[in-house]
Amino acid sequence: MNNYKSTLNLPATKFSMKGNLSQKEPDIINRWNADNLYKIIRKSKIGKKKFLLQDGPPYANGDIHLGHALNKILKDIIIKSKNLSGFDAPYTPAWDCHGLPIEHKVENIIGKPEKNITFKDFRLFCRKYAEKQIKKQKKDFIRLGILGNWENPYLTMDFVNEADVIRSLSKIIENGYIYKDFRPVHWCLDCASSLAEAEVEYHDKISDSIIVMLSATNIDVIKKIFNLNITLKKSNILIWTTTPWSLPACRAITLHPNFEYQLIKIKNNTIIIAKNLVEITIKKIGILKWKIIGTTIGKKLENLEFAHPFLNFNIPIILAKHVTEDTGTGAVHTAPDYGQDDYKISKKYGIKLTNIIDVKGYYKKDIHPILNYVNILQSSSVILNFLEKKKILLHKSKIIHSYPHCWRHKTPIISKATPQWFLNIDHMNLREKSIQEIKRIKWVPDWGKARMESMISNRPDWCISRQRTWGIPIPLFIHKKTGHLHPNTTLLIEKIAQKVALNGIQIWWSLELTDLIQTNDAHQYKKVLDVLDVWFESGSITISKIYKKIDIINNQADLYLEGSDQYRGWFMSSLIISMAITGKSPYHEIVTHGFTVDKNKRKMSKSIGNTISPIDIIKKLGADILRLWVASTDYSKDMFISDVILKQSSDYYRRIRNTIRFLLANLNEFNPKIDFINFEDMIHIDRWAISKTLKIQKKIICSYENYKFHEVIKILIHFCSIEMSAFYLDIIKDRLYTTKYKSHSRKSCQTAMYLILQALVRWIAPILSFTADEIWEYIPGQNKKYVFTEEWFSNLFNLDNNQLFNNKYWDDLIKLRNEVNQVLELARLNKKIGTSLEASITLYVDKNTKKKLKFLGNELKFFFITSDCQIKDYILSSPDSIKSKIIKNVKIECKKHKGKKCPRCWHYVDYLEYNHLYSNLCHRCIKNTSKSGEKREFI
Repeated sequence: MNNYKSTLNLPATKFSMKGNLSQKEPDIINRWNADNLYKIIRKSKIGKKKFLLQDGPPYANGDIHLGHALNKILKDIIIKSKNLSGFDAPYTPAWDCHGLPIEHKVENIIGKPEKNITFKDFRLFCRKYAEKQIKKQKKDFIRLGILGNWENPYLTMDFVNEADVIRSLSKIIENGYIYKDFRPVHWCLDCASSLAEAEVEYHDKISDSIIVMLSATNIDVIKKIFNLNITLKKSNILIWTTTPWSLPACRAITLHPNFEYQLIKIKNNTIIIAKNLVEITIKKIGILKWKIIGTTIGKKLENLEFAHPFLNFNIPIILAKHVTEDTGTGAVHTAPDYGQDDYKISKKYGIKLTNIIDVKGYYKKDIHPILNYVNILQSSSVILNFLEKKKILLHKSKIIHSYPHCWRHKTPIISKATPQWFLNIDHMNLREKSIQEIKRIKWVPDWGKARMESMISNRPDWCISRQRTWGIPIPLFIHKKTGHLHPNTTLLIEKIAQKVALNGIQIWWSLELTDLIQTNDAHQYKKVLDVLDVWFESGSITISKIYKKIDIINNQADLYLEGSDQYRGWFMSSLIISMAITGKSPYHEIVTHGFTVDKNKRKMSKSIGNTISPIDIIKKLGADILRLWVASTDYSKDMFISDVILKQSSDYYRRIRNTIRFLLANLNEFNPKIDFINFEDMIHIDRWAISKTLKIQKKIICSYENYKFHEVIKILIHFCSIEMSAFYLDIIKDRLYTTKYKSHSRKSCQTAMYLILQALVRWIAPILSFTADEIWEYIPGQNKKYVFTEEWFSNLFNLDNNQLFNNKYWDDLIKLRNEVNQVLELARLNKKIGTSLEASITLYVDKNTKKKLKFLGNELKFFFITSDCQIKDYILSSPDSIKSKIIKNVKIECKKHKGKKCPRCWHYVDYLEYNHLYSNLCHRCIKNTSKSGEKREFI
């Protein structure tokens, strides 16, 4: 028996079938680092148009979690794809180094400042802790395959950067935006500090819903308002609240000026309730017999006084349109310390704040004996018991409602009136200008524009001060008596900024007043000891401060990309600061991603403890699998991850890798300089393959440009699995393996595969960066050292639509092949044939189709991967033929070939031949082994 293996061109490659990513990737990173790959890329892009993505700084605190990995991988995909698109796209990572997360962690390690350690040493410990965390996070980010300027990241705690933030504050002060006020702010009792809007999240909370009765002080006035001539002994108003703990701060009752209010008679008592809420309220408080004796509108009740529920003074009725009739009684108890609406309307009526709790939320002494040193959030039961004893608590129930919580501690917060520094969002029409600027920014997803507009429209003034230790100071001197800023504030801030640039923020707390104020009035001023909100820090970072050597137009970044929580965070703070200083947005485009969520659809968060470590995934599967999961998921929504989902990502990876391995294995001896076939000389189906690749490349580039990476993966998988593996590569196997080693026919499809591979490796490089780097090592010919310095492959060609074998021709042929495959599959199921090469098919078609197919001659059988293919007129179709349901005038008949199987190419032929070297081969294999070789033109 002859051994024909040596006569076949069998595939061979060292590119392994298995990725073994977790073992290979560390070695690749070591090579990247040794070569300084990032510097090589930057050098290769000199003179190109800049694309600048500004990194939203994560906290330098704790191990990276899946949300970090998602964010950094998305940015890396964008940077690498922009470099491929001909841009010079640098990437400098940034870190937020100050703020409560770090301070809180350090407190857990060494205790609170002043009690256990000096403030100075505490800040030094925070700095060292942040440095340690950055080093650890940086190592993990690099392991993800993120390329960037890791040696020179932007750190908010670098002295120069701290000074720059102070200078930004100075410009905003100079423009008149900053003021100090005593007003309610979000306050976390665990943090003992005010919170920014972005530091507040909403969760369901069970609260007491109560209705309390307050007695009127002047019944005669009530009779007059309701136009009554009867005797009234008592009259009351019913107020509703879900925060009983806020009642000690109650200083007014707010009604809507235009709502109707009714006086209800109950035995010897009367009560005032909003007309539209009378029936539901009466039912709640359990009254069976009642009568409406009068109706009036809210504004006529203004200034009417009622006794405070348990403190010894009276409170007035005031009017505001924020009162609703959705629930309650239409009468809102008003505590100016505990809410923006309450504060604003109280200020309008000249009602002062109470300031009855300390920074930890405990009532101060002598407010009321029952409240001495009771925590405000634990006071509800005490207050309710007291109200019950006074017999003025008419209704009590539990409700579940959305309530603000601290995003770090996940605990309920309160509004607390404290002296704070604010940025006036309406000064110089800042709010409206920002809204107009939002309309000029591109938002991805596009609903981001409306969301941002709404947030700017409805937001209060920005509280920029915090009562913490580890942060950039608000370096102001205020007059001890008047509270006014020092007249030379701008000059003083610049002096301080210069000192901070040299010594860091600690210099502010170490300086004496006389070090900066040499005039005789120095003793009349005091230093502000508050620090800046960390969102002010990150919002002050401009693209020009990160890329100082690049000339940037309007100091605007091309792109910000962060999680959707940053609409109220970094997107907001950077917009407000930039608009206040320059009048322009700091970014051209905003892209947001959803959160990684667990099986219970909860956002993965370190504070909850439901995170998955990306490093654990990498150790098991490799970074490219994690990167593929990120790219294949629609990141505009919340993103689920599980072992099942990662298994699917691994399957996608195998499909891509197997396709590439096939290409490499059949190019093992291909030399592009010698063996390359020009496009016009190639076999026609090879030309189609190149044209198809160009069409796919255009779609992929478009998806990259629109940041739709899940579409990239979808297109890529379909290309590899369907258009390549299941179609083109399947068809050309016969030509690759059986034709003569260096024949034109074989070199033609090798050329096509080489061009396809050159394109394909670039398509995957932004996502499967490690695999692309590995592939690049195996591609034949002389290539640059790294694929990451390349641009999209430009040597692909398109079919001429004016020629016979154009895209339409091949599309029609592929439709026909799909129909043939269904018939072949049916024949397999019915045990008529085994493989498709056992089949002899007859196509019954109309004249036009017959004419098209005849051009392919005897090569048509290779297209269907059958041993024989006959074309006959449609009208001659046999009873055994199967009519196509898709293509008009097409019937297909499949029979088992009656000939003999060639042991070399496995095709069935009528008879086998022999020569002086081999026996029992088909005529084609005889040509390919001992003669000049077969000629192919089409397939």
